[in-house]
Amino acid sequence: MTPNVKAKFDAYPDDVRSTMLAMRQLIFSMAKENALGAVEESLKWGEPSYLVKGGSTIRFDWKLKTPDQYCVYFNCQSKLVDTFRELYSDQLKFSGNRAIVLEINQSVPPSCLSHCIELAMRYQKNKHLPLLGA
Repeated sequence: MTPNVKAKFDAYPDDVRSTMLAMRQLIFSMAKENALGAVEESLKWGEPSYLVKGGSTIRFDWKLKTPDQYCVYFNCQSKLVDTFRELYSDQLKFSGNRAIVLEINQSVPPSCLSHCIELAMRYQKNKHLPLLGA
């Protein structure tokens, strides 16, 4: 973890930090389990940002103005959130065409969130397929 990314995680309130670190771990785990290569970690727009070769950037963050939730952001020019909505509208909440909205104190069905992250990590290869090859 780079110093600026570490500083971002350190700045989260204690009860939020564990959730944010779990999201980070999920991203790294999905990349490893699917042999997608190295994960590039940085801050973009002040938010933790993750990218694997051939994928689309995944960002996430918690904001003080909405303390009970956090969002996982995707490129709004992609088909990602529209695809996620079609697959998981009964299990996840969305914000426009750019984010999955999650509650801090609510457990998320790990399989659907993992699948969304995997689809984002494979986006460049599968963007032409119906439902991104889901």
